[in-house]
Amino acid sequence: MHHAPGALEVDSLTKRYGTQVALDGMSFSVSPGEVFGFVGSNGAGKTTTMRIAVGVLDTDRGEVRWRGKPVDAESHAVIGYMPEERGLYPKMTVARHLVYLAQLHGLSRADAVTAMQTWTERLGVDKYRDRTVDSLSLGNQQRVQLAAALVHDPQVLLLDEPFSGLDPLAVDTMSAVLREKAAEGVPVLFSSHQLDLVERLCDRIGIVRSGTTVACGSVEELRARGSAGVYVEIDGAPDDWASGVAGVEAHRPEGSGTVVHLNTEADETELVRRALSVGRLRTFQRRQPTLTELFRSYVAAEPHDAGEHENGNGNGNEPEHPGKARKRARRGKREKVTA
Repeated sequence: MHHAPGALEVDSLTKRYGTQVALDGMSFSVSPGEVFGFVGSNGAGKTTTMRIAVGVLDTDRGEVRWRGKPVDAESHAVIGYMPEERGLYPKMTVARHLVYLAQLHGLSRADAVTAMQTWTERLGVDKYRDRTVDSLSLGNQQRVQLAAALVHDPQVLLLDEPFSGLDPLAVDTMSAVLREKAAEGVPVLFSSHQLDLVERLCDRIGIVRSGTTVACGSVEELRARGSAGVYVEIDGAPDDWASGVAGVEAHRPEGSGTVVHLNTEADETELVRRALSVGRLRTFQRRQPTLTELFRSYVAAEPHDAGEHENGNGNGNEPEHPGKARKRARRGKREKVTA
């Protein structure tokens, strides 16, 4: 596992719901100042991992550490968490909501108001401060949700699908914020199905399948481990012309040609001979696998019911509302907060 002083370390997490395995030895780490992309199919264990990290769920085995120590109530308070399901109070105004959350994390009222003003301006929702959350568009609710994760100046950021539902301008704004927080030394972990965005934004990527990490590294490192690809255009060739060639792992049509994936022991000359034998060879071009192709290769074997209880509350019942989950996770903080 990739270690660094001050890293957020997820170490061998296991979580079961009866016979259903949600996490099966999930392990990875996020260094200070690093943006880490957490990708996998629905139900692969991403949300469950984040909920354990912030104390909403308990783990059966394994632990999450920050700065070398297991996370506890004190460290939970310095984590900024953005759940996939919006955990905002719908009838509370944006300003009151953010001030309340900042005070809940220990800020004075004056500092909470300043933080609310800063982040609503930074995220472009300052003109909605006096409106209730449920009166906003889904995209603006998403911006407020990010502000809620940032308003207490967290030292760790965990964001579950933060780019979902955002327009391109909002994506650019949120991407800039994540890079800024990383530049301040904050470990930033986010999940997303937008692989082009993950590839562009992240320093390292973890691909998860069936509750465990199956690949982890920079895009360049992951590409180096993936199968080599060749793009071939042949006039008059049948669709299955590459079938049966030694070393060919897979092939698929793309545009007017075929993308052929080769294993590490493949001899390209055999592929060239086959190509020349079936038609007029127009293009034979090596190419690196895209993150999408790497993702498909790693998650192809995932069972459809993997992580069935991914959004559960730890007892097999219906998913718990994130607002209630955060209240439960902050047990012990009983001080009255005036918003």
